[in-house]
Order: sequence, then structure tokens, then C-alpha cells
Amino acid sequence: MQINKNKIGNGNPVYIIAEMSANHGGDYERAVDIIHAAKECGADAIKLQTYTADTLTLDCNVAPFFLEKGPWAGQTMHELYKKAYTPWEWQPKLKEIADKIGITLFSSPFDISSVDFLEKMDIPAYKIASPEIIEYQLIAHIARTGKPIIMSTGKATLSEIDNAVRIAKTNGCSQIALLHCVSEYPAPFEQMNLRTIEALEKIFNIPVGLSDHSHGIGVAIASVAIGATIIEKHFIIDKSMKTADSFFSMDKDEFSQMTKEIRNIEKAMGTVYFPTEINKSRRSVYAIMDIKAGEIFSDDNIGSFRPGGGLMPDMLDLIKGKKAQGDIKRGSYIFWEMV
Repeated sequence: MQINKNKIGNGNPVYIIAEMSANHGGDYERAVDIIHAAKECGADAIKLQTYTADTLTLDCNVAPFFLEKGPWAGQTMHELYKKAYTPWEWQPKLKEIADKIGITLFSSPFDISSVDFLEKMDIPAYKIASPEIIEYQLIAHIARTGKPIIMSTGKATLSEIDNAVRIAKTNGCSQIALLHCVSEYPAPFEQMNLRTIEALEKIFNIPVGLSDHSHGIGVAIASVAIGATIIEKHFIIDKSMKTADSFFSMDKDEFSQMTKEIRNIEKAMGTVYFPTEINKSRRSVYAIMDIKAGEIFSDDNIGSFRPGGGLMPDMLDLIKGKKAQGDIKRGSYIFWEMV
């Protein structure tokens, strides 16, 4: 997969996405600041969400539309989405800003009208939010744009993920990635099940990453070490700015630290490596006293000491009882031609 200049998948740098979501708090200038901060923190992309409250739910104050439990309890879903959405008139301007400073901006559309709107902005990729992975008509419509698609799996079953991938492919999308995702806010560590990343990669043979709602940087770092090629985290400049998503989002300091550690892990992962050169930090066989030509090698005149460079210590028993070919000074390496 490739989004703008970034190649994504095994062997390429991890693609790091800062999810703005509701963290602008209804303030355009804060949205602009978030884009600049994401760039400063090392993100490759900033992601928006494109919807309205009316395209997502009904304006209704009865169950199941009223949220009685969970982090957003005490309001209707319509009220929550109305506060959290990113005004559509902002989005083309935000993309211009992102383009200007060199960070990719794309979005999660939640209905077909959102896709058509984003196409006019010429965004380079689309993200399918985890609840929308069963919106097959939406996936097909996005696939027909020919743009890369990143899908969050959330609580989708394996068959639902398979359906979504197949529909995207059959409608013309050749670049697809999956994000393992736990749809809890914040996501408990014991529910992360990071081994799913490896399983998804083996099953679908496409790039797989993590959309991480857990606190801190540890889970994201661990996922990179087991093969995640994309990391998405909700991003806010300062957690004192209370928004619908601030309580599980990552602030500037955390995001910068995560990015730094991911880049370190990439270097550390390297490749399969076994040393082929003599390791000078280990022991080798030495003459521990002056040895005359013809003298018998024994525990009295040879032994194994640091540093390495001569015969390996396991050769001692083979050498003992044999004769020195010539004079050997104390502190000399023992080599076969001396035996």
C-alpha cells in the first residue's frame, strides 16, 4: 500500500496516524493547531471523521438512543455526535493546511454523501471505522474511487472482516490494510489480544496495524515489535482540553515519545542475524608461560583467557599431549600451525 509518499507494509517504516476525531472541541483554530502539533510530533498522517449527527443516528431520547452507561452516559447519541463532529466547511481548509506543512490528511466517511464530499477534496485514502465494517454498500462505494482503504476491525467477526475485504477488492480496491482494534474507551490492556495482528496478516496477506485506544505508549510499541505496520492513536494537544475523546487520547508529549520509540524499535528489529566473525570479547587458547619447541602442551603451559582471537577454548583437550612446533612466548595465541 502507498498513501502519498509513504509506502506501507512489511519492510517499510511504520505509518503513524494521529486521529483528531472530536478533539478540536468545536474550535476551528484548535483543529489547525492539532494538525501542526501532529506534524511536530512525527505523525505521518492526521485523520478526520466526516459525518453529521443526522447521518449517524436518530434525534431520539429513548432507549437505545439514550446513553445510560459508559464514558458518554447522560446524553443521547445524537447529542454526542452533534458535539463531536467536524464541520464539513472546515475540512477542505484543514486539508490545504496539512498539504502545505507536509502531513497527509484523510478521513473516515460514515455514509455515501461523505465519500462524495471527500472525493471533491481529493483525499488520498479512506479509513473505515470499525462499526462501519459491515456497511458493505459504503465500502463498495469507497473502493470504486480506487483510493487505498484502511479498515478497523473492532468487534467484527472474522467472516465480517473477510466480507469487507472481498467487497473492497471486487469493487476495484487493490490497496487494503486492516487495523486490529478493541472498541472500548479506554481499552483495557487485558483485552488487547495483540497476537490477533499476526493472525490477520497471515489470513489476509495484507498490511495489518493497530488502532489503539489503550492508555500510554506501551501497547503501540509492543504491536510494532510483533509486526504492526500502521499505528493509529487519538491525539490531543493537551488533555486539560476536555472533549468527547480527550480521556483516552494521547497528548503531545506522549505522542512524541511513542513516535520516537517506534522509530527506535524499527531500527532494533533489524533482520535475522548470526555473527560470522571471531568475537574478541570471548576467551581463546593462550600460552601461559614460555614454551620451547618440542615441549608437550599441558595445563601447566596453556589455558583459556580473554580476549578472543586464537583457538576456541573447546580445543584445549585436543591440544594437550601434543608438541609445540616451535618456540612460543607467554601471552601468545595458540594456533593449529603451532601444534
